[in-house]
Amino acid sequence: PAGQIVDRNGALLYSSDGQSASFAADEAVRRACYHVTGDTRGNVATGALRQFRDSLMGYSFVSGTSSGKTLRLTVDSSLNAVAYEALAGRDGAAILLDYTTGEILCMVSTPADDPQNPSAEPADGTYINKAIGASFVPGSVYKLVTLAAAIDNIPDLFERSFWCGGSAQLQGITLQCTGSHGSQTIEQALANSCNCAFGEIALELGYDVLLEYAEKLGITAQLELDGMEVRRGSLDWESEDMDIGLAWTGIGQHNDLVCPYALVRYVAAVANGGSVYEPTLLGHGELDPQTELLSAGTASKIASMMDYNVEAAYGEGTFPGLDAAAKTGTAEVGDGTSHAWMTGFLNDPEHPYAFVVLVEHAGGGRVNAGPVANALLQAAVAASPAQADAAQ
Repeated sequence: PAGQIVDRNGALLYSSDGQSASFAADEAVRRACYHVTGDTRGNVATGALRQFRDSLMGYSFVSGTSSGKTLRLTVDSSLNAVAYEALAGRDGAAILLDYTTGEILCMVSTPADDPQNPSAEPADGTYINKAIGASFVPGSVYKLVTLAAAIDNIPDLFERSFWCGGSAQLQGITLQCTGSHGSQTIEQALANSCNCAFGEIALELGYDVLLEYAEKLGITAQLELDGMEVRRGSLDWESEDMDIGLAWTGIGQHNDLVCPYALVRYVAAVANGGSVYEPTLLGHGELDPQTELLSAGTASKIASMMDYNVEAAYGEGTFPGLDAAAKTGTAEVGDGTSHAWMTGFLNDPEHPYAFVVLVEHAGGGRVNAGPVANALLQAAVAASPAQADAAQ
């Protein structure tokens, strides 16, 4: 289609006169923005060239012609390039958004291709935008969902002690933990990512409550991004699995699947006091009404506990110079490997960013997803108008 696509800063991502097309001059940017921009062959279903074609073409019903318009997206192509480089050739996805507006500042999926010089045989998964079009085993990042249900439904949650001896026996099957944590509070159990504690909580809550919160918080709901359907997650527990299956469900394993978009949308609500401005690539003319996912009190408690995670478990060196709150996940996928996750947000009114990073088959979340998240956050803070003003 004729027209231009630019990023939030006016950097050119695509240009066409209706006869021939060109993309960003920098190949790294072209690849990093591949799933946002799309390609001229229409292989990327989530690309702006397919999804926002009518807005780009600027068709006139009066003249019956299309001269092309400029479509400005909310993404910062330089941040996409940072995330793409930090993923370092590994498969995965990353999203960064402003939780006070819903604007998506970065959305990357790998593997990607060069739309200017497309591969004859692209890698498996190249055409899928994994940030919104795929779901994955979440591992311990899912404990944030179970935690919300526990805060709302277990009155004495914050007065309890949870015991962890390194494992728990359920119906003759061993539920292994990440360590032997002894007696711990719920805050410590989240920081320790304790399977024993969250398995116990899941059994007390029951499947119906877990399913209710998965739907309520958007994990299993049918979400949309600017009219595009987002891949739904799942929370599938069969009665014959009994307690062991239910415990693993609350921990983020078993048959749990989560789309990165749904997770960052939920975390954005946590950061924003319980409500979310629906994420967008096109921007809001005026801010739409917020969608309430949690009460302000529950959101505040989860946010405080995620902040404690960084302080007590991950260390200040994970996000140097940033006031970050986060949760990691190391999701076993059944083939001897694990997906690495990290999600969270900045406690910074001048840089209100929520993020999610997934690195497939990479191993531990903090070690593998953490550096990607840090690189992206550092670049976003450095590039923000507030930071530029401060530097002057």
